[in-house]
Formats: sequence, C-alpha cells, structure tokens
Amino acid sequence: MIFITGDIHGEYDIHKFSAKCFQMQKQLTRSDYMIICGDFGLLWNGSKSERWWLQWLEKKPWTTLFIDGNHENFDMLESCPLTEWNGIQVHQITEHIFHLCRGSIFELEGRRFFAFGGAESHDKVFRKKGISIWEQEMPSYEEMKQGRKALESIGWKTDIVITHSLPQHLQMELFGWECYNRNELTDYFDEIDAKLDFKFWFSGHYHMSAPCDEKHFLVYNDILQLTKNGFDCVYSPIS
Repeated sequence: MIFITGDIHGEYDIHKFSAKCFQMQKQLTRSDYMIICGDFGLLWNGSKSERWWLQWLEKKPWTTLFIDGNHENFDMLESCPLTEWNGIQVHQITEHIFHLCRGSIFELEGRRFFAFGGAESHDKVFRKKGISIWEQEMPSYEEMKQGRKALESIGWKTDIVITHSLPQHLQMELFGWECYNRNELTDYFDEIDAKLDFKFWFSGHYHMSAPCDEKHFLVYNDILQLTKNGFDCVYSPIS
C-alpha cells in the first residue's frame, strides 16, 4: 500500500502517525510506503528530542519516503549518505527513512512517480541564514534542467507527481499575492504541468488539505491511500 501526506515539521505535526490516529498501520509492513510532501523537519538541529522522534518514526512498520520542503536544514540533509534505492539515488536517513532527491523518477506497485522538492519560504524575513533558512530551499538551474531531462526520458508521462509547492497558476488562483510569491520554481512547475501527462499531483506547503481541481491536491495532516483508480482519505484530523 502507498500513502501520501503533507508536512510533519519535525515533531510538531508527526502525531498523525500515532497508532491512535492512523489505526490501519497495524496491517502494514516495510513493503508499504508513506510519502511525505516536504517539510520533513526531523533533521533540524540534532537535539535529543529530534533524535527521539526520528527513531519513533523509524520504528513504524512502513518505509518512509520524503521530499524536501523549504523548512529543512539542508546542510544536515546533504550530509546524509547517498545510496541507491529502487533504481534511484536517495539520501538514507535511517534504515527505513529515505529522502527523494529532486527530479527522482521511480516506480512503486506499478505506478510511476515524479518527485521534486523545494519551495520558497514566505517567512524568510524572520529567519537567519544557516540557522533557520538555507539557500538550498530553492532548486538550482542544474536541478531543474535535470528534472526536465528525466521527464524527457520517460516521454513526459507519469502517474503521480509529488512536490512541495504548486504550479504558479494554481498558487495564484488559490492565494493571489497575499502569502506566496511567484518564483522560478512555481514557474517551472507551470511548465511541467502544461507538458506532463499525469493522473494526480500532490503538494504540501500550504497547510491545508483540499482539491485544487480534478488532478491537483493539497495535503497536510490528512493521510491519503492510493487505490486502483484514485485515492481515499484514511485519516483526517477533522473526521
């Protein structure tokens, strides 16, 4: 089984993975996957509490995959060993927790995924470089170029897209100019959105769970399970 959820922000929003909230975890094994759409946050300052929660997540019965959001300590993240998983390079955080590098294309249970992390912090005026914000939150030109090449290699066709932020036209439609700025990444996602043949696109970042249209979905504290023809919500804090 494959599940998708939004930001966990370290220990702050990780409680949706508790046995009380996510009850069906008792059925799961390491061959099941929880995909987090950015702002993982359990590599932040190396505190005792952070290490405890990282081990708590490691002990969950599934395999955890995540893309980076904007609220990550990229120096810590990039210091983790690169290894091969499912035919792609990933950062291995623990034995069963992996960071999906930007532009990753992989298959799970017969579905093809395209994953591309990163986003621009809208609260960066309140943050300090190298302490609470890192330049790597936004992708480089080379990373975006490699993402295009990866999509070209599969004929611009996939099943599931995992990102942190949205394509610009949807971000503008939903939020205007109030909180989230247009940037190179949201424009890049506009380009991909226009060219790519896909079924569903899931994004975190905006702290809400809601459909944008019939193919794009925001996910935060909900946990979604992919099904044969779509997906179901298997946990929601408001249900």
